[in-house]
Amino acid sequence: MIAIDTNILVYAHRRDSQWHDRASATIRELAEGPGRWGIPWPCIHEFAAIVTHPRVYHPPSSVADATAQIDAWLESPSVTLLGEEIGYWERLRETLASSRVTGAKVHDARIAAICGQHGVRELWTADRDFSRFSDLKRRNPLVG
Repeated sequence: MIAIDTNILVYAHRRDSQWHDRASATIRELAEGPGRWGIPWPCIHEFAAIVTHPRVYHPPSSVADATAQIDAWLESPSVTLLGEEIGYWERLRETLASSRVTGAKVHDARIAAICGQHGVRELWTADRDFSRFSDLKRRNPLVG
């Protein structure tokens, strides 16, 4: 399964992003394709927080637009929402110890741990910080 990180979701939603066309096409390919793909719940939360934040976007997306976008992605029959399951704490604890992340990067460790629990084979992200999680394969679908 492929999982999608927050930044790809944001770029796909925000038409004012320089990466909009590529990110939107990437998600459309997954949503319309036969393979399973997933969105970690923390990425859904972060997406809504970022696109509706008035200090991040001028103007920000309305809550109605942000939730409509999420609803549209969730209409894909091949998408799975990825969340914490039994054994999550043990995986997160191991991820924190092996990556040595602290502070705000704990959020990324949470996503990495959730992906690991769900057998995600690749996280699609434009965030280089995920390189700290050696057991999570990453790909930036916006370049190359």
